[in-house]
Amino acid sequence: MQSRNYGLVTAITMITGIVIGSGIFFKADNILEYANGNVYLGIIIFVVAAIAVVFGALTISQLAIRTDKPGGLVSYAEDFVGTGAATMFGWFETFLYLPTLDALVAWASGIYISQLLGFQDFSVGRNTIIGLIVVTVFYIMNALSAKAGGFFQNASMFIKLIPLILIAVLGLVFGNPGPVLSGASGDAFRESAKDLAWLGAFGPIAFSYDGWIVSTSICHEIKNSKRNLPLALTFAPIAVLIIYLAYFLGLTSYLGADQVLALGDDSVFTAAVSLFGQFGAKLILVAVVISILGTVNGVSLGLIRLPYSLALRNMMPLSESFKKENEKLGGMPVNSAFLVYGLTIFYSIVNYLIMTSGNEFVAGLDISEIAICVLYLIYIALYVAVIKLAKKGEIKNKFLGYVAPVLATIGSLIIFSGSVVKLSFAVYAAVCLTFLGIAYAYYKKHKDEIVVKTDEDFHAETDKA
Repeated sequence: MQSRNYGLVTAITMITGIVIGSGIFFKADNILEYANGNVYLGIIIFVVAAIAVVFGALTISQLAIRTDKPGGLVSYAEDFVGTGAATMFGWFETFLYLPTLDALVAWASGIYISQLLGFQDFSVGRNTIIGLIVVTVFYIMNALSAKAGGFFQNASMFIKLIPLILIAVLGLVFGNPGPVLSGASGDAFRESAKDLAWLGAFGPIAFSYDGWIVSTSICHEIKNSKRNLPLALTFAPIAVLIIYLAYFLGLTSYLGADQVLALGDDSVFTAAVSLFGQFGAKLILVAVVISILGTVNGVSLGLIRLPYSLALRNMMPLSESFKKENEKLGGMPVNSAFLVYGLTIFYSIVNYLIMTSGNEFVAGLDISEIAICVLYLIYIALYVAVIKLAKKGEIKNKFLGYVAPVLATIGSLIIFSGSVVKLSFAVYAAVCLTFLGIAYAYYKKHKDEIVVKTDEDFHAETDKA
């Protein structure tokens, strides 16, 4: 059985490192845009999303501490919802959610690498090509050496905080937060919130907070996890919220909301040049690039083994092929890696086509928003499972068994509402439903072949390895 090496403080820093990624750097202007330039409204949206994440993480932690199986969503669904749900969740995560996330973050790395190389113009094509190169490098690195990928992930966790903290602190010190927060006045706030367009901000907000569900999978490495995991999953999102709000306020206080909206993804570099000069700004940009590359690496690292995990359960076609491990590469499931690499390349191309399309139904849509908000609806099935455990008396704490899952459900519905108000909702809802429908059809046809693995099965496989 896996040893438990991490205390509460380490668990908090690990979860914080998983959640803080690339989104805040290139989504801050999108959040401000949906909030009609009202920073105060943007702050409220940040806080509401954080509450959804805190209660969601607390709720799912009640499932995480009751199973020793790896696999995150798939394992929780398998043990507490049903094999059919596990198949659907696994397909959604493997074939849509994570590869689209990987593709978008790789594309975003192209934005800041272009700035680092001195390109002045914004080019979707150039960013896509750079993203494809980045994805290829990280898949090769992780396929050849899991240790190399893990080392880069740990290093990037600390580096990513540098630009966030510097811009937050110096932006507030040398900026002017007074006018920025003037939007809190009744008339200004009502004017900004009078229509429901601001709900669209929950899409980029969800992207910025994304990764918290992955953190529940470290449960079995935490000492006294029944106590420490819920505490860590409470404090870590609050720490992320404080860092994000400080950065958001620092950036908008220093540049002004109007300039952040006008500059878009160039806001970080512009603020850094003004604060630190050209050379200092380049160093800040290096930290931003490393942070985003760390996210690409982390998603790729986790994604590689997802088809393998499904194949071990016979939950996907050609399972015998995808469960094969290459002993020369330390047991790496090479076929699984090739599959998700191909998916990421495919979605990178789709992202390019969407961003260069003039079609009104996909205008302003990036590839991540196809799945990320719908994922919050999927979480609700797990929240209901926790309530059922509480009804059975398996969860004694009323707050964790009833209050937390109800609040998490409300939070999920609020975040999902951010996708409903967009014209493109019909497009990505259809895509998501198609994937879930195909997965369910596969389950119905092959349910007699699906292997339900117990905790003991996984322990035996680990001991054998």
